[in-house]
Amino acid sequence: MKAIRPNLVTNLRRLRPAEPPPPGARAAEEEQCELCTLGIRPKHRHLLHLEERRILCVCETCWAVRSGEAAFRPVGNRTVWLDDFALSDERRASFQIPIGLAFFMESTVSGGVVGLYPSPAGATECELDLEAWAALVADNPVLETLEADAEALVINRMADPPQHAIVPIDVAYQLVGVVKASWEGISGGRATEEAVAGYFAALR
Repeated sequence: MKAIRPNLVTNLRRLRPAEPPPPGARAAEEEQCELCTLGIRPKHRHLLHLEERRILCVCETCWAVRSGEAAFRPVGNRTVWLDDFALSDERRASFQIPIGLAFFMESTVSGGVVGLYPSPAGATECELDLEAWAALVADNPVLETLEADAEALVINRMADPPQHAIVPIDVAYQLVGVVKASWEGISGGRATEEAVAGYFAALR
């Protein structure tokens, strides 16, 4: 397993939903498009840089023009809650993800499936065994619709009952930002539990 690229980790907190400023007030620091530096609103578009696997905050113009380039991919736009998802403890163990909170994406750059799980230091990633992933897809045919690079399967095996959903890739990375921002002490504490619960409640 390897630590995820630092330039992505530094942007994770900015992917959390932003609250609008009070009426008549100006934001202390206006966000800028990461491709043209034009000012952008708190709620804005995202592009995935495929080679760097980095989420970019972009303006409407850059999203429309650059999303057709080979280096970029628009993030997905659907959320599918998977109430009947089949994932046994044995199957999950075959992915070698040490905790019950993770997300999985198909990467066209690596040509495989990547698993990522959050921690107080950011995200850790590993490439999944393709046979194990194929078995999971066979158990859950809905995963055949997972859009490479743009969407992710996010799982929460720490909840009772476990929670599973297909989400846009930028929403999946928000989970890492939520954990990183709320972590307290050695185990994460109550604040992290509540933040993760709030994240999945919002997916509903």
